[in-house]
Amino acid sequence: MALKDSAQPFHQPGDDTGVLFLHGFTGSPHAMRAWAERTAEAGHTVAVPRLPGHGTTWQELARTDWIDWYATAEREFLTLTRSCARVFVAALSMGGALALRLAERHPDLISGLLLVNPALTSANRLLPLAGPLHHVMKSQPAIANDIAKPGISEKAYERTPVRAGHQLNLLWNDVRPYLDLVTAPILLFRSAIDHVVPPSSAELIRRQTSSMEIDEVTLLNSFHVATLDWDADLIAERSLDFIAGHPARREDAQPSAAW
Repeated sequence: MALKDSAQPFHQPGDDTGVLFLHGFTGSPHAMRAWAERTAEAGHTVAVPRLPGHGTTWQELARTDWIDWYATAEREFLTLTRSCARVFVAALSMGGALALRLAERHPDLISGLLLVNPALTSANRLLPLAGPLHHVMKSQPAIANDIAKPGISEKAYERTPVRAGHQLNLLWNDVRPYLDLVTAPILLFRSAIDHVVPPSSAELIRRQTSSMEIDEVTLLNSFHVATLDWDADLIAERSLDFIAGHPARREDAQPSAAW
């Protein structure tokens, strides 16, 4: 399946600080590209993979499972750990759930999490019913482009496959019970107005993770896809400050065994 130009992965070698960028559900690397480029300009090594089923057609996304999305994220993460002394994970929306699962499985390898409107719950009332619904309903209107800035597109799918929504539920069901295993420092960006992810997602992170440091930044000028919105520069600047202030978790850390 041919990739859209906006969906091309982006990798840039740099110093021994690596940052993995994970995009959101039905989106693509496009939503993370400018943030990653700012990080690379600061000298860091960056990786922006395309999650399976994204950046092509919604029909292809309907044929993937959440474990496919996570496998790609974990493979890219472990690749960074082999060449970088410090590795951070920066994520938007569903990418935040993948980042938190990485932190649950590899607590000694993550120097910090940079989460923008991370999704562990949804404002869509139909999403919890996606399991039975996907047998009779193939897709529904897109949930993309929740952006306050005029003229900006996330370049996500025009339709959302219901089966993929069911896989998103399964991912959340896997991540939420183990949030107490997350110990990495967290920089949490939360839009004051978000039409996609409710405040309950951030509340779960604050309440259930074991992170001793959770620095929350409220984004007053952006909606859900804040990485492309008015606060994109603020996100990039605060993230670089956060990265500069956090050393490697453990010098002799090795990749954790899979569960």
